[in-house]
Amino acid sequence: MEKSALQIARAAYQPKLPKALQGPVNVKEGAATQSVGNQEEIKALFPNTYGMPVVEFVPAESENKDAINVGIILSGGQAPGGHNVISGLYDGVKSLNRDSKLYGFLMGPGGLVDHKYVEFTDEFIDEYRNTGGFDIIGSGRTKLEKEAQFESGIEILRQLGIKALVIIGGDDSNTNACVLAEYYAAKKYGVQVIGCPKTIDGDLKNEQIETSFGFDTACKTYSELIGNIQRDCNSARKYWHFIKVMGRSASHIALECALQCQPNICLISEEVEAKQMSLDDVVEYIAKAVALRAADGNNFGTVLVPEGLIEFIPAIKKLIAQLNEVLTDPATGEPREFKSADEQIAFVLNSITAENMAVLESLPADVKRQLCLDRDPHGNVQVSLIETEKLLSAMVAKKLDAWKQEGKFNGKFSAQHHFFGYEGRCAAPSNYDADYCYSLGYNASRLISNGKTGYMSVIRNTTAPAAEWIAGGVPITMMMNIERRNGANKPVIRKALVELDGAPFKYFVSKRDDWARRTAYVYPGPIQYFGPTEVCDQCTKTLALEQAKG
Repeated sequence: MEKSALQIARAAYQPKLPKALQGPVNVKEGAATQSVGNQEEIKALFPNTYGMPVVEFVPAESENKDAINVGIILSGGQAPGGHNVISGLYDGVKSLNRDSKLYGFLMGPGGLVDHKYVEFTDEFIDEYRNTGGFDIIGSGRTKLEKEAQFESGIEILRQLGIKALVIIGGDDSNTNACVLAEYYAAKKYGVQVIGCPKTIDGDLKNEQIETSFGFDTACKTYSELIGNIQRDCNSARKYWHFIKVMGRSASHIALECALQCQPNICLISEEVEAKQMSLDDVVEYIAKAVALRAADGNNFGTVLVPEGLIEFIPAIKKLIAQLNEVLTDPATGEPREFKSADEQIAFVLNSITAENMAVLESLPADVKRQLCLDRDPHGNVQVSLIETEKLLSAMVAKKLDAWKQEGKFNGKFSAQHHFFGYEGRCAAPSNYDADYCYSLGYNASRLISNGKTGYMSVIRNTTAPAAEWIAGGVPITMMMNIERRNGANKPVIRKALVELDGAPFKYFVSKRDDWARRTAYVYPGPIQYFGPTEVCDQCTKTLALEQAKG
């Protein structure tokens, strides 16, 4: 394939590994674990993979060198660094034995079920080292949760002699990995399943997982774009830019971008929910900041909006929860089928409570229609389709007009709108993500060679130089609890939301009033790959603050 000068230079980059993975390893086991919630229910659902210890790798004199065939799957949305997880796993299994083989299943979990795969070679892998995207084998959103899928998968695994499967995904994909590991263990099929923590949203983390891969690169990519807009904003001085960024279930991206760029306003969905703010409360908060800056002669500014904000406004969250419930067929757990959009809307209007109906009727017609109709493959409202940034700016303009009539606002307000999503999902990985992902993949090979299944590959202490990173594994069941999904209680990995008592949010709160009034913009610029360590290898500000090193 044709390559740019940067791709050629990046292909030669050798990702850094933790010292423990630079030679043979031994396993150091911790105490038995339990799930973060619903311990008895999770234990009953996962009797073969529950309670296993956290493990850490330490240097050894020698290790198992048996050849092993491994399969790998990319699941869910793309995240920078996925190719390096695969190249790290490839190098890891080959370092154990050159006769080991790595197979990639095409277009996500569906490739396992439909027996579509490729075998990796040195030449094949070398084309994708340190590159962004998931195009090496493609990704998909097929959920592995039915026995027929598991049995179809075992057929091709046996045919190829695959003894271990690595699933790269977010919380849902790794929940599926845990279910698959339990099934194969219960059936004594002899196939190990290992997960890798991926999602740019940053909501797959806990005491053991410091960050999900791709978050660093995506945030740096978005921050470059936000910085560019802020520079334009500060040059033209006539627009308020409403910028929506990815993050439906949590506001980690918005918070990290705010820490990097210092916009005038950044909304944090978790705070909106905790304070029981209404949509009008949010609009008034923005409008007051606009009025204060206008009083200083600054009729311009930037507002960061997390993608999932609407769903965190308590009244709307309650509405969406009921919509998800009534639009799910209780008999099948699948989305209800309707003959027409009008029939679906009529069903919704006749099925929800009067309280939720009042909330629905208070929304603009296009938002109201979207909530009633559009569903994702899992049957949930597609919040990402709601143009929250436009909804907010329109409501702010309306409020400011009212204030102007009352003599409370004498400035000007004109809005521009942006949504940064796909721009960050397939960016070339930062040095941090290139190193972190390669280490996750290489580490997975050691979990496999040491007979582990139902584990997540984890790399910790990542604010330190890579040689000091800690490699090991965490039982996936340790991260699980029971939640209500599509009208049924299901075991899932608990999402990590922005902690309002955490160091990153507290730091943001200490600065935001100043940023709101003053033009304190920071322009991060593009990701740097070559140069001083403090420029090229820095982690996110979120992680640095969480590790008390910010």
